[in-house]
Amino acid sequence: MNPRIRSTTILSVRRDGHLAMAGDGQVTMGDNIVKHKARKIRRLYNDRVVVGFAGSTADALSLFSRFEQKLEEYHGNLSRAVVELAKDWRTDRALRHLEALLLVADAKNTYLVSGTGDVIEPDDGIVAIGSGGPMALAAARALSRHTSFGARDIVEKAMKLAAETCIYTNDEIVIEEL
Repeated sequence: MNPRIRSTTILSVRRDGHLAMAGDGQVTMGDNIVKHKARKIRRLYNDRVVVGFAGSTADALSLFSRFEQKLEEYHGNLSRAVVELAKDWRTDRALRHLEALLLVADAKNTYLVSGTGDVIEPDDGIVAIGSGGPMALAAARALSRHTSFGARDIVEKAMKLAAETCIYTNDEIVIEEL
């Protein structure tokens, strides 16, 4: 029996025309931390798209590759690429069993993409996935509503708060901005 691979925390905040996406670096298997500095955020399509994943690493890397193909096929049209990826993910027999969630963003749009066909655009420009996602999301929304911090400061502070609470999230945070 394979040990369950726990999630992570990925947070995306869009504010005042800027986007920041952050991910922690912890990888766990069962009750053990096996890596502290994993990179769970990638830039794609000539650095114009940022993608973060939560879930199984091998599954997420497979999805990154498939998503990158969709971006190329649709000439960087993020909305079209995520819809087509979600369709494939939901209907393809092999992809259907992948255990991951993706956050994808470009200069204008942010989407959460799942294997059940979900393509969700957040109302307030703030979205999070992974086991620490609810904590990071709550912290980011509070910071957004009650401070004048920019997107980068919000994701940094919210991720640190999530790392203090979620045992599957650490404070080795990587931040990408658009």
